[in-house]
Amino acid sequence: VQLVESGGGSLSAEGSLRLSCAASGYTGSTYCLGWFRQAPGKEREGVATIDSDGSTNYADSVKGRFTISRDNAKNTLYLQLNSLKPEDTAMYYCAKERFPGWLAAEFGYWGLGTQVTVS
Repeated sequence: VQLVESGGGSLSAEGSLRLSCAASGYTGSTYCLGWFRQAPGKEREGVATIDSDGSTNYADSVKGRFTISRDNAKNTLYLQLNSLKPEDTAMYYCAKERFPGWLAAEFGYWGLGTQVTVS
């Protein structure tokens, strides 16, 4: 399984950004895709997940501001980030696993991350 994130950048508070994650190498029909983030000195935390049945979950801190989605035809996962705050600054990672999960330890496949900096 290969996951490659893109779309990060530096922007001002209240701005918007869309992250993408191109996935390849997994052929199972059941899966869970997630976005995680890790700020310097902090643990990696779940931001949003989407299961193969379309169910989504969000961290309380991003509900109403971030939206996770996927394009099955393009094998791509997205995260739309709106109303960004300085505390959203972190490295954002895409992850995949066969079964639904939320904790970073539950995911076995990871991308290298894309940096989001909000000032």
